[in-house]
Amino acid sequence: MISRRCFVIAGGAFLCVRPSLGQTADKPSLLSTPPGKALGFAVVRKGSKIGEHLLAFEQNGEGNLVVRVAVQLKVGIGPITLFRYTHNATETWKNGQLVSLETQTNDDGKPFKVSGHKSSDAGFLVEGTKAPLYTAPESALPATHWNRKMLDGPMINTQDGRLMHPTITLIGSDAIPVASGAKITANHFSLTGDAVLDTWYDDTANWSGLSFKASDGSDVVYERI
Repeated sequence: MISRRCFVIAGGAFLCVRPSLGQTADKPSLLSTPPGKALGFAVVRKGSKIGEHLLAFEQNGEGNLVVRVAVQLKVGIGPITLFRYTHNATETWKNGQLVSLETQTNDDGKPFKVSGHKSSDAGFLVEGTKAPLYTAPESALPATHWNRKMLDGPMINTQDGRLMHPTITLIGSDAIPVASGAKITANHFSLTGDAVLDTWYDDTANWSGLSFKASDGSDVVYERI
């Protein structure tokens, strides 16, 4: 995750959540991938684009779903770069179950990585820069945002490997902006605790937007491309 001292957030790396009492939104039972097998967001701060968050969905030769995440962000003043962030993650799913996770992150010069794999004996094993080897709870999923089911249990921080448990509250339905300038309707969830942000999913359970306040009080918004 990018800390709140910086201006931006990416990779979904920090996010881990559990449903709050009273959450009533339908919980999708299957993985939902977007039309066209791709999903992208422009990351905007103070009206300016500071990067992109891109996801690609494909079937490998064994028929497994492979999800690739690529994030590149840069904040600067004119030609001077003040902050740079890159994050790459690869998830592999088989029959709706996560079987592997590999990530690499450069957080303004600080390297991080996470490795996880499903073991027939010990469940899903995770190890990361800030997490010694552990067995994740059965309900835990990577915090890469695209999978609506991540709201149903704890999640694996895909930057450093830690397990996190923010609280989720379903706010309702909102009209949110997309990169074209249009607006779409999506279900709004607020996260507090381990992570403080807002995220949106449409009626087909596809990730539609995200926002949070940076350390300087400015709004950082993900607008779907």
